[in-house]
Amino acid sequence: MNETILLIGHGSRNPAGNEETLRFTATWRARHPDWRVEACFIELADVLLDEGLDRAAAGSRQVIALPLVLNAAGHVKMEIPAAIEAARLRHPAVTFSCLPHLGMGREVYSVLKQRIDHLMHELAMPDPKTTGVILLGRGSSDAGANGEVARIARWLFEDAHHDLVDIAFTGVAFPRLETVVQRQVKLGMTQIVIQPVYLFTGLLIERIKAQVARLRTAYSQVAFALGGHFGFDEGVLALADSRVQGASTGGMLECDGCKYRLAAASAHAHHHDHGHDHPVAIPS
Repeated sequence: MNETILLIGHGSRNPAGNEETLRFTATWRARHPDWRVEACFIELADVLLDEGLDRAAAGSRQVIALPLVLNAAGHVKMEIPAAIEAARLRHPAVTFSCLPHLGMGREVYSVLKQRIDHLMHELAMPDPKTTGVILLGRGSSDAGANGEVARIARWLFEDAHHDLVDIAFTGVAFPRLETVVQRQVKLGMTQIVIQPVYLFTGLLIERIKAQVARLRTAYSQVAFALGGHFGFDEGVLALADSRVQGASTGGMLECDGCKYRLAAASAHAHHHDHGHDHPVAIPS
């Protein structure tokens, strides 16, 4: 086999989250039986970046990495490019390239829009003028990553008829979910749709469920509809297809090989503690 595609998941302290990433890999591999597809994780899992890159390089002449990541924060901008650069040194006969992460473009927007439409049906199609929407992201110290969630919210506001479309974050960034719900209730929303912007399950998904349960008790006059993670949606699988099928042989991330990013990666790794799946959240 001359080419290996390496799917890079985030990793979770909840084993179910990592299992879902592996199940996504198996599902996607079945769509492309002629491709050699492997998987690894950035953190909090058994097979991390270095080992995953080494496994993909074994018996291959080219490794193409695809980050299963929605927001381009430190993981995508620094850690993955640094790991790929190190792999190039370990395997000089192998060509390594990295495709753009899944991102928060129109493809993911379409998935989220369909999810929100389904939640509106779950609420028996209430008046959107009195039904608020909250997109709930992970949160990052990278303003650009948070801005991707805000952009999706703006698209939704312009396409739908909801008077309020807000964003909230589970950690690192503000506002948090409870604050946004309080605001929407004060502004007269009698139904609130909450859609997490997550591909796979994890401790944060469980935390969101607990938060919404408390909110239902605190605001018994408000009807809440909570969406789920959406990594197995056909739109996400098709997006992964298009990333690989549209790639040039030497495709690179914008930051792949950037000397500034590679120099910063080491310091970045020493100064942050990934809070994406536990309560104390320090940005990635």
